[in-house]
Amino acid sequence: MAKDKTIYVCNECGGTSPRWLGKCPACGAWNTLTESVAEGGGAAPKNRFAALAKTAEVMPLASIEARDVQRTPTGHEELDRVLGGGIVEGGVVLIGGDPGIGKSTLLLQALDSLQRAGQGTLYVTGEESGAQVALRARRLGIEGSQVQVLAEIQLEKILATLDAVKPAIAVIDSIQTVYSEQLTSAPGSVAQVRECAAHLTRAAKASGTAIVLVGHVTKEGALAGPRVLEHMVDTVLYFEGDTHSSFRLVRAIKNRFGAVNEIGVFAMTDKGLKGVSNPSAIFLSQHAQPVPGSCVMVTLEGTRPLLVELQALVDSGGPSPRRLSVGLERDRLAMLLAVLHRHAGVACMDQDVFVNAVGGVRISEPAADLAVMLAITSSLRGRALPKGFIAFGEVGLAGEVRPAPRGQERLKEAAKLGFSVAIVPKANAPKGGARAFEGLKIVAVERIEEALAALRDLD
Repeated sequence: MAKDKTIYVCNECGGTSPRWLGKCPACGAWNTLTESVAEGGGAAPKNRFAALAKTAEVMPLASIEARDVQRTPTGHEELDRVLGGGIVEGGVVLIGGDPGIGKSTLLLQALDSLQRAGQGTLYVTGEESGAQVALRARRLGIEGSQVQVLAEIQLEKILATLDAVKPAIAVIDSIQTVYSEQLTSAPGSVAQVRECAAHLTRAAKASGTAIVLVGHVTKEGALAGPRVLEHMVDTVLYFEGDTHSSFRLVRAIKNRFGAVNEIGVFAMTDKGLKGVSNPSAIFLSQHAQPVPGSCVMVTLEGTRPLLVELQALVDSGGPSPRRLSVGLERDRLAMLLAVLHRHAGVACMDQDVFVNAVGGVRISEPAADLAVMLAITSSLRGRALPKGFIAFGEVGLAGEVRPAPRGQERLKEAAKLGFSVAIVPKANAPKGGARAFEGLKIVAVERIEEALAALRDLD
């Protein structure tokens, strides 16, 4: 019997090579080629990809009717916020996260809420049996649920079920377990994931069924499989958070029907995931009295302003002082320390500097610069910032304090939560003056030296 021909497929881009190479010849990634069985000989079926795209006429943009998409609420306000208002008919959502973080739990809860609202639902599980799904539903307190469950991993049978049941929303848990008989490679391979996702996406667009794909992640935290999978779907959601913590963040990385970088905050309870209506309380430590090295800032996650506490600890270091940050960019921390020394005369060259964002949130926007520098100065001098104090603003290499986007919304959120003093960039100062926000004293600065001087005056 003839031996099956093997090829080597790149896990990153899907490129192939007839022999193993350390570096992928297509994308240049190292150690990503894995052995798989080559497709059978002969010409490919002519209609294999015929159903993936419809023939459309060329039309001027002005003659195309722009219609708002209809959304179906999932019954979970935080999930609806991340999705842009709810599930879109025919939309395809890809959700990824670490094992055990709560992806299947949240989706099962959402399907149950949709089913009780009169929507047709289907839960396709490839990693668990129907009995295991029922056991999880019992743990979540979901009694008498009419969610349709299918334990299947063959693509053709899943598509046939979707065509027969015609649900309004279907969940595929997970895309890495699904395989197509048209390919000889194993489930989870680049070719299988790409092919199955393409057919499921086509089925969603043709039938109007919204499909949610659950994706595995690599040890670096990125979605496993080819990046074409993220380009193929309409929305990409990431589950974030420490499995040892009760709080979870769902972040939108891509959304064709809403804003990106929106986040939903959930708390893991014995009855599943519950939305957190006031997430700022999570990211603020409860100090009875102000402590040195703590500064609160207002960050924006999509359309939501969040108050986050930044903590800094400056301690005597050795010959090689360390710079460590959790939740913020370490390279930016080194740059801020240099600006603090050059333009404000605050030297930390022989000190260990540690910076942490409370609650496990990750802050990527430069509006945290001013709060980080004030927290470092507070820890170095051993003097706590005033009670009810917040700050935000970007700091440049020349020492200037640049405005942060949507500063009025940040100040409004701080005033609503009872903060009394704010140091902000001059360009973010309210037009109505310092009394524009009742109970909030606003100090506008243009340079980092002015911010430190204003801080001394507040003491």
